[in-house]
Amino acid sequence: MWCIPSKQSAEFVYHMEDVLDIYHRPYDPKFPVVNLDETFKQLIGETREPLPMIPGYPQRYDHVYMRNGVASLFMVFEPLAGWRQVTLSEHRRREEFAYVVRDLVDGRYKNATRILLILDQLNTHSPASLYQAFTPQEAQRIAEKLEIHYTPKHGSWLNMAEIELSVLGRQCLRRRIGTAAELAEQIAAWQTQRNARQTKVDWRFTTDNARIKLRKLYPSIED
Repeated sequence: MWCIPSKQSAEFVYHMEDVLDIYHRPYDPKFPVVNLDETFKQLIGETREPLPMIPGYPQRYDHVYMRNGVASLFMVFEPLAGWRQVTLSEHRRREEFAYVVRDLVDGRYKNATRILLILDQLNTHSPASLYQAFTPQEAQRIAEKLEIHYTPKHGSWLNMAEIELSVLGRQCLRRRIGTAAELAEQIAAWQTQRNARQTKVDWRFTTDNARIKLRKLYPSIED
């Protein structure tokens, strides 16, 4: 007999295999695969000038600091082209998401037939956000250019933009940054360097791998 998995497991499997299928399509500039994810960075200012690095000692900071708010980071990543773009914002509302998507449609991908957009299932990651930010005509125009594919709930590791955000965090953001202007400067330098190298993600996890490693999520036959 068939052992049917729970509804949650079945939904996880569906979204996972859908995304994995997209990742193994050949590169097509008319149908680019684009990942989008977001995070935030707390802005921390200094109350005293840090002590400079000297032989045998790293740069040292005072334990007292100033909170200067939070900046939101929207990461757009095209893994097959090795291109990424980080947009900074004061908020993470539907409107900010909509502006980022519009910039993709009217900017880098204006000549594409359709953008295959990989997103997690955050409530703002919806075409409805376009209608909240723009007129109905404008929202429809943008939405018609998109083919959205969602990663499973609790499966955001399938979004390669999350991998790129992790790299950004390790290479650029693991220190105190006091202002949005300084943050923008640091991210722009990082982004320019990685885009010049066309740094990509060597994605090897396939549907066949998933059916072996995550087999507990799939139906099975019992005697």
